[in-house]
Amino acid sequence: MNTPASLHPASAPPAPVSFWEAFRFWLKLGFISFGGPAGQIAIMHQELVERRRWISERRFLHALNYCMVLPGPEAQQLATYIGWLMHRTWGGVVAGGLFVLPSLFILIGLSWVYLAYGELPLVAGLFYGIKPGVTAIVLQAAHRIGGRALKNKTLWAIAGAAFVALFGFGLPFPAIIAGAAAVGYLGGRFSPETFKAGGGHGKAAPSFGPALIDDHTPTPAHALFAWPRLIQVGLVGALLWLLPMGALTAGYGWDHTLTQMGWFFTKAALLTFGGAYAVLPYVYQGAVGHYGWLSPSQMIDGLALGETTPGPLIMVVCFVGFVGGYLKAVFGPEQLFLAGAVAAVLVSWFTFLPSFIFILMGSPFIETTHGDLKFTAPLTAITAAVVGVILNLALFFGYHVLWPQGFGQAPDVIAGLIALGAALALFRYQAKVMHVIAGSALIGFAVKTLL
Repeated sequence: MNTPASLHPASAPPAPVSFWEAFRFWLKLGFISFGGPAGQIAIMHQELVERRRWISERRFLHALNYCMVLPGPEAQQLATYIGWLMHRTWGGVVAGGLFVLPSLFILIGLSWVYLAYGELPLVAGLFYGIKPGVTAIVLQAAHRIGGRALKNKTLWAIAGAAFVALFGFGLPFPAIIAGAAAVGYLGGRFSPETFKAGGGHGKAAPSFGPALIDDHTPTPAHALFAWPRLIQVGLVGALLWLLPMGALTAGYGWDHTLTQMGWFFTKAALLTFGGAYAVLPYVYQGAVGHYGWLSPSQMIDGLALGETTPGPLIMVVCFVGFVGGYLKAVFGPEQLFLAGAVAAVLVSWFTFLPSFIFILMGSPFIETTHGDLKFTAPLTAITAAVVGVILNLALFFGYHVLWPQGFGQAPDVIAGLIALGAALALFRYQAKVMHVIAGSALIGFAVKTLL
């Protein structure tokens, strides 16, 4: 049996890592990956770079910078990338899949409890407090991303324009992203200093000792770019999308709830530049506004559940799928749980499939664009637009929390105070998201119990 790498002296290279040793780590990661992308990336860095030394700091950051350019959850893509680099295609599939599966099963269970028992005083009180807490969390996300992304007046203007386009004119999210990308592309050509990326994730820190995949370790043969491999992966990925979509269309028709979920969340997966908060307005526009799969209040509750479970935050789409399949009773009134569970699995498949394809198909080729302004400038502009989009989302949540019956009714003062307290905890005391949600839930329960 191999000795764990963490037991080797720092001057010695770690022992080779078997596929099943890596499997056990990726499974563990799937259950402990709390804290959003920043927390998840920090856990992987501590485990893979510092403790186990499976990959060097520089190679880790190189992979991370590539994942940041792609749409989709960057932490899950980073796990897929490292698993692929270590153990070829199946290593990437296992690493990325186990990052998601625990959260999927947990959210299916929580979604069922929410729908079946959500009217009970205990559950209703907890979610009463959680909603304003989530509003403060989204506002903090806008502030955090804005502080990192808006480095000059031009980027501030892009963020403002995106906010006005969404809040004032209700333009579709894809149009806003496309417009920002076009501005970034032109800006990269005519004003390159304005759109130059701000250093990515920084320079590599001092080495933690020789790594299994070190700075100068030759790229393994399976990670070298080759046209036949690129085409093969692209064809397999296309079939993995086309076969279930074709089966849904043939079996249920194009307008059926499950078919439309597959199509809608495929589009959502390709628009998740800037993280889950950026794509949530698009999910809201479609799932709540267009299809009516769930209500605005349920959307907020779903985000709260996504914040309190391991895995990427975009797993909130699992909740959206479960609620939509359950409430639409796609398999009849006697099989509501099955309808919700199938819809949740289906939505997760179409949401995460593109991430696997991007990593397995594009890593050897797209890495050559690192630092090329014509590729990074549009991303810089998109990130700026995302700030305005997330601010719009915070106002949307705030409206439905403070005026649940509309502006014609008096505001919910208690919900406003909970939101204010949550914001104070986040901005002033840098409280953790999990603690804010737990505290908000307890206050909500106490208020509903006493009043």
